[in-house]
Amino acid sequence: MLDASSKNQNQHETMSGAAILIETLINHGVDEVFGFPGGAVLNIYDELYKHRGKIRHYITCHEQGAAHAADGYARATGRPGVVIATSGPGATNLVTGIATAYLDSSPVIAITGNVALPLIGKDSFQEVDIAGITMPITKHNYIVKDINELEDIICEAFQIAQSGRPGPVLIDIPKDIQIQKAAFKGGKARPLFPLPPINQSSIEEAAKLINESKKPYIYAGGGIISSRAAAELMAFADKIDAPIGSSMMGLSAVPYTSERRLGMTGMHGTYASSMLGAESDLIIGIGVRFSDRATGDKSKYQENTKILHIDIDHSEIDKNIKSYTSVIGDIKEILPRLTEMVDQRTFKKWKDVAAEYKKIGKECSRGLNEDGLHPKNIIKTVRQYANDDTVVATDVGQHQMWTAQYYEFTKPRTFLTSGGLGTMGFGMGAAIGGAVGGKKRSILFTGDGSFHMNMNELATAVMHRLPVVVIIMDNRVLGMVRQWQKLFYEEHYSNTTMDRVTDYVKVAEGFGAAGCKAETMQELETALEKAFATDGPYVIDCIIDKDERVLPMIPPNGSIDNIITN
Repeated sequence: MLDASSKNQNQHETMSGAAILIETLINHGVDEVFGFPGGAVLNIYDELYKHRGKIRHYITCHEQGAAHAADGYARATGRPGVVIATSGPGATNLVTGIATAYLDSSPVIAITGNVALPLIGKDSFQEVDIAGITMPITKHNYIVKDINELEDIICEAFQIAQSGRPGPVLIDIPKDIQIQKAAFKGGKARPLFPLPPINQSSIEEAAKLINESKKPYIYAGGGIISSRAAAELMAFADKIDAPIGSSMMGLSAVPYTSERRLGMTGMHGTYASSMLGAESDLIIGIGVRFSDRATGDKSKYQENTKILHIDIDHSEIDKNIKSYTSVIGDIKEILPRLTEMVDQRTFKKWKDVAAEYKKIGKECSRGLNEDGLHPKNIIKTVRQYANDDTVVATDVGQHQMWTAQYYEFTKPRTFLTSGGLGTMGFGMGAAIGGAVGGKKRSILFTGDGSFHMNMNELATAVMHRLPVVVIIMDNRVLGMVRQWQKLFYEEHYSNTTMDRVTDYVKVAEGFGAAGCKAETMQELETALEKAFATDGPYVIDCIIDKDERVLPMIPPNGSIDNIITN
């Protein structure tokens, strides 16, 4: 006689592996996915067709664009982004997107098809060991070898991607697993894995260190956004009266209207943020990696200051910078407890120093032609047309740094940029994902070099009628590399002057979008009026000076003593 659990098991509906996948995605709240079909995922796409009323699939022009779109979706919403690709080249085309998500702790679920299990390892057509390839750039990955394990694997993948420090997870599903049938148990989402309890003595030690400080400086990173702890950060900063510098990933956690905001720190950080960090007696790093671009010369960085490191990931503690003390756990839980324990402080002199450095910073970062179509003016003018919750994506290069320096962010999850991997070509896919996730217009700031990498995804935005405003900082060179060549390589401009004759307006029109060229501020404003009234993508080609630089700049492995301001 069957027991109750066996009876229930027998009552479960039998489904194919492809159907189990799609039903489990739906039960995890997934209603939008990105991808590109192929032979090894035909069964999955057949199920997507059958469930097209519940899941909308956005087909891109290239699997890399789909991966970046899923990543942008995850960053804009905080929910896992899902991308699907076929085996072989389809799967390998995801690798850069997966690595981008991994370095920036973005929860992406990558689903790949593969050849049938008996063909694996035999150099079969479009066979590749994608799990082996992506092992170093995923939180976890799976090759499904038993249809009865598929449902649990999918549920666990979502659980892993979102627990603790978020990150990408890959599920490789061979074709025969997609066809085979098994009992479907409901595919319900699981609670996230619990974090280890926060050590009370470490919080007490951190509070003591803060109370002893006379010049505290908060260095806020992307972990603030991942933990949804922006409000807790501001309450903490108010209690200890500290200025806040941000990593690039943490910029949108601090509203530009806050008097505590110093802006980005590091190689291309604002003058005030870099100087205050150098002169502080305590740097409180919250949800940051202390990467080389942020610290420069590590011995100089911590020469005259103590480091308090707060992070959810214990592996980050003392990895790049030796901390004086640390607290490990969820920032959203740690900050209120720490705020309760620290003294209410006021540091008038420290505030005066911050104000003075802000003033100096405005003077020393002037550009070559700040009165014309200068990047600063372009970005600030675009901001006037955007809402506070408009999602802004960038590619990588000078335009990325200018956006970080000049765009006035107000709300978390409105800045999508490749911080860790520095992926040129990230922006167009991310802007698409941001528009889909936010159900509203997004903006892409890009350079002509970066835009050339994945401008094919403009066709994706047209196909799905996504209102993406593309602002090209067109200087006809690879601006950031050229800047380094000018400063550190005796002006040997090796392969950075592009001499391309691409007409971006015609390119936009060829894809079915609208666009125009702007060579003056008046032309830019006219273009923006049209762009923000257009129901679909709009490209604005802004012509800027090829010698315009990103300043201030701390040279690689340099320190605040080497800062370049003009």
